[in-house]
Amino acid sequence: MDTKDKIKQKYDQLKFVLNEKSRRIWAATEAKAIGWGGITRVMEATGLSYSAISHGIKELKVAGTNDEILNNKRIRRSGGGRKKLEEKDATLISDLEKLIDPLTRGDPESPLRWTCKSIHHLAAELHAQGHQIKARKVGYLLNQLGYSLQANRKSNEMRQHPDRNAQFEHINATVEQFQLENQPTISVDTKKKELVGEYKNTGREWQPKRKPVHVQVHDFKDEKLGKAIPYGVYDITNNEGWVNVGIDHDTAEFAVNSIRKWWFKMGKKKFLEVHKLYINADGGGSNGSRSRLWKWELQDLANETRLEIHVSHFPPGTSKWNKIEHRLFCHISQNWRGKPLTDMETIVNLIGNTKTKAGLTVQSDLDENEYPTGKKVTGEEMKLINIEKLDFNGNWNYIIRPNL
Repeated sequence: MDTKDKIKQKYDQLKFVLNEKSRRIWAATEAKAIGWGGITRVMEATGLSYSAISHGIKELKVAGTNDEILNNKRIRRSGGGRKKLEEKDATLISDLEKLIDPLTRGDPESPLRWTCKSIHHLAAELHAQGHQIKARKVGYLLNQLGYSLQANRKSNEMRQHPDRNAQFEHINATVEQFQLENQPTISVDTKKKELVGEYKNTGREWQPKRKPVHVQVHDFKDEKLGKAIPYGVYDITNNEGWVNVGIDHDTAEFAVNSIRKWWFKMGKKKFLEVHKLYINADGGGSNGSRSRLWKWELQDLANETRLEIHVSHFPPGTSKWNKIEHRLFCHISQNWRGKPLTDMETIVNLIGNTKTKAGLTVQSDLDENEYPTGKKVTGEEMKLINIEKLDFNGNWNYIIRPNL
């Protein structure tokens, strides 16, 4: 075995434990031991550069002893090594920031203005501008600049109505007064409509390993099975829920009939000596404050039950504060998570079996009635409604009394 092969064999055994500094020092000692032509021999055997071995020899001459060199923790001299890409490319950082945030820092006509700004798209656009950079380096630079992947956050609300807070205070005070008088107070709303059939339902549930429930790939409405329209009534005092599952349309007639079914199946049994009912509803939808049909149907309900029906609507854009959302609907969604809503019976049973540790109980029923859209209430018919608008925000707060 000649000298070159011996050096190569030693280097192959040592290179995995040597750093840059110790590697060139070791190569320099081998080259000095060979003498004339030693640098070339070591260079051919190890693949190290001529300049690296020469630098090691200079370090040996200057330091005097190997111990002194190894005790110095710096591997390269100050300022040594390959320059960072962002140091060599003066406009790289500014061009990257113009792409990542074109509205505030750069040109609103940026080629990525309407494109998902992934690191691969950013790298491709920078490359087109003459920068030599890879996607991984773009990710590193964005991190150094203080950027991170973030989702949208719901925080910007609509312009607030001047009486928004006062309306909340009015609702809370009225609920407390009704509860002191042992009169029913309910929160009502329509839950999100659900497609009926073998469709994916968000969430997960326990199943045997590698045996998931298989559902349709596409969520196209099944014309035979249709959709479910759950309208909820939440009894604030007794922590009880009623959900009327409709199959036709979410109209004011459907909404009031849901309240009617709750009263005769649940509410009437819970409250004695009742003469009035308080309803909290959203400002829009089938139970909206501007709906004539909603008030017309409530008049029918008042006549039928002989109850004074007090109504308060939540201000625009505040439906998430409606108690039914976080005291009833969220628990129903939790109860049927990961379960395909294959038929109406499944939906009604899953709703009706919703319970919580806090004592929530729910009843549910299927409503197969038809509720056609487009029903109109004329001005003359409106005059027949025995309605009293309160002095405070009468469009949001009113009482409908039975007609004599």
